[in-house]
Amino acid sequence: MVFAIVPLSSMGDRISDRRDKIMNFINREIESDSPGIQYVVVTHDSTLWNYVGGFASISPARPLQESTTMMIYSMTKTITAAAILQLVDDGKISLDDPISKYLADIPYTSEITIRHLLSQTSGIPNPVPLKWVHLVEEHSNFDDHLALQSILKQYPELKFTPGMKCAYSNISYWLLGEIIKKISGIRYEDYVRQNIFRRLQIPDSEIDFLIPVEENHSKGYLPRWSLMNLLKSFVIDKKFIGEYEDKWLRTNDHYLNGPAFGGVVASAEAISIFLRDMLSDHSRLFSAKTKQLFFEQQKSNDGKKIEMTLGWHMGNFNGIQYFYKEGGGGGFHSEMRIYPKQRTASVVISNNTSYDVKKFLNIADKEFIR
Repeated sequence: MVFAIVPLSSMGDRISDRRDKIMNFINREIESDSPGIQYVVVTHDSTLWNYVGGFASISPARPLQESTTMMIYSMTKTITAAAILQLVDDGKISLDDPISKYLADIPYTSEITIRHLLSQTSGIPNPVPLKWVHLVEEHSNFDDHLALQSILKQYPELKFTPGMKCAYSNISYWLLGEIIKKISGIRYEDYVRQNIFRRLQIPDSEIDFLIPVEENHSKGYLPRWSLMNLLKSFVIDKKFIGEYEDKWLRTNDHYLNGPAFGGVVASAEAISIFLRDMLSDHSRLFSAKTKQLFFEQQKSNDGKKIEMTLGWHMGNFNGIQYFYKEGGGGGFHSEMRIYPKQRTASVVISNNTSYDVKKFLNIADKEFIR
């Protein structure tokens, strides 16, 4: 992987103006490490920073815009969790319901609950999902339910007793999408469109499960000189690999087989609207009690705290606590954070699979949360 090694003190300590310091840092990142970057910082009622720079396409050259959409991959999981908590808020499901109550055709024990899926304590395995994708032109004939059934047949055994510990699983969130479909009576994607995206009044052109506007969607890239590029033929079907463009290898437009674990296509600006709602005292998505539940740290069966809520991972940087969700895959890398004590949130999306989004936010966010 190709990362620029930038010490935390090197954003530009001799530059007194915050705007110039951040711009100095981001411009260097684009020059060395990413074709393009979108970065937004918000409070509940205002935007502190909205930066976009670089290119959505290298050849032909097309600048990245604020409204340009990119794949956010696993950041989708937190949106799926919000949809599940809406159903809890409405009294349609309970967190401690066994998932077998809603999904009869799964191979796993009835001990697994909705809470286990949300908190990544289900014990369901997590095989490498790099091949769980299909090209955009294949989507009209693709059946995500059949794809899931195939995966469940391949991986029917749990890795550990549900609730014993925390271990990441994409399948867990794929199953949550099936539960949303079962309870709501409509497709998972349609439920989220109606009850998350539109309730938050996010423009349709900036968020969806399909590429909203092809001309306004970014291409994804791998660094030409990177481990991922060297290993690509072993982990990715060649039909997903495009052409070299300067020092980057383009990936062909695609969708994930399981929309609930990584299917959202969005701009950073669109995600910032979701983050602002999470910071608000009056969420448009669910009650104050349920929003508090969304951020409640979970425990294993023996009462030990785990670094997960019901949809967020928990992090600590230089003593500052935050909630976060990262997403990465074939051509893009992203991360969103909420700093509860500072009542501030941020999101960065890069069209480089290998881009170190965590390092980026550790450096850039400190200008807004200290």
